[in-house]
This record gives sequence, structure tokens and C-alpha cells, in this order.
Amino acid sequence: MNYVVPARGVVGLPVAGTDALFPVRRVYCVGRNYAGHAREMGSDPDREPPFFFCKPGDDAAIVPAPASGVAELPYPPLTSNYHYECELVVAIGKGGRDIAVADAMDHVFGYAVGFDMTRRDLQGQMKDAGRPWEIGKAFDYSAPVGVIHRAEEVDGIERAAITLEVDGVVKQSSHITHLIWSIGETIANLSTLFELRPGDLIFSGTPEGVGAVKRGQTLVGKVEGLSPITVKIV
Repeated sequence: MNYVVPARGVVGLPVAGTDALFPVRRVYCVGRNYAGHAREMGSDPDREPPFFFCKPGDDAAIVPAPASGVAELPYPPLTSNYHYECELVVAIGKGGRDIAVADAMDHVFGYAVGFDMTRRDLQGQMKDAGRPWEIGKAFDYSAPVGVIHRAEEVDGIERAAITLEVDGVVKQSSHITHLIWSIGETIANLSTLFELRPGDLIFSGTPEGVGAVKRGQTLVGKVEGLSPITVKIV
């Protein structure tokens, strides 16, 4: 192709047990999908229809994190309230529209641990003004994602524990069973709004305990059965 400016490549995330990469297309995020987190954000956790927002699927936003070692995240500009949100990330391997809940899990390629990093003060300003959240959620380096594990190699992901530590201190601790909308329900609902395609990622929501981090701190996110993700704020 003869592009008038340099074309950016596809972001590839490592897949456990192989040298192949998972090519990222779109990144969808589910808002307030744990009751505890909904409460701490000042919202009613009643089971209303889920809502979604997006992060960029490019190499500016997504940070592939190795199974071992530490990925570095630059502290973003124009914020003094930079938050972590540890999440189970669902990687879509088979696309579709209007997917039935009963069929939804057949569309999953695998799972990873990810962080929905958030400029909370900027997000709050946008919410107060009734404006979109992009500057709070879709900035550079806002979506570190760990190694993807194939769905057939992960047993009991719906019951897995999820935790996040900051400098060795546990800040978030819950289970995937506490999702307001299950993985299958989330996929089914999202597919009524968008045609899902292979390469899509879904950040499934974060438990209560979100908080601010500073330069020099290290975050470790874990979902039982998956490779952990470790990042340092620089």
C-alpha cells in the first residue's frame, strides 16, 4: 500500500505456550460491573443494562506486559489522580452480531489480566459536564494487558479470584463470580450494539478498591489461572 503517512502496525499480545500473537482490533470496556465498585463511585449497583466505553486498540494505548518482568507506564499528563483498575480481559476469537447468551462463550479465544488505567480527576470533570470520558480513559499507555491464555486451557474462569497489589499491599480483592453481568451476558449484550470480530478485547469491569498511584510504585494484578501482570509507574 502507498500511504501518504506511515501506517501503524497491529498490536500483538503474547499467547501462552506459543510464539504466535493475538492481533488486537477494538478495545471495549464495561462500566461499573461489580456492585462494590459501583457503590464506591457513587452509583446504584442495581442490575441495569450494562454500559460500555472504548479505549484505542493501537500501540499508543495498549502496553503488552510480559509473563515475567515489569512493564513501565509513564505517569500521564494533566492529572493528579491517576487510578488503577484491575480487570479480567476477554479476547474474542470468533465474531458475530446478536449473539445469544447460551452461545457467547463459544466466541471467546482466551483471557488475560489487564489494567484500565484512569485519569480519575479528568473523568470526573467530564462526567460533571455531561461530556464523553475519552480524556479520562483513552489516553496513551492506558491499557496494559498481560499474556493471553486460551479459553480451553483455563478452568473455572467464572469463579476465579481477582486481586491487585500496590507495592505488595492488596488493594483490590474479589472473584469473577461477583460480576453484575457475567462474561457471556456481557458478550451477548455488546454484540447487540456492535458486530464483534476476532481480535476484539473486552475489559470486563473492576472490583471495589480502586485508588491513586504515584511515580515509583509497582502494581501487580492477578486473576486465578492466568499469568499475572506487573507494571511500574515511571
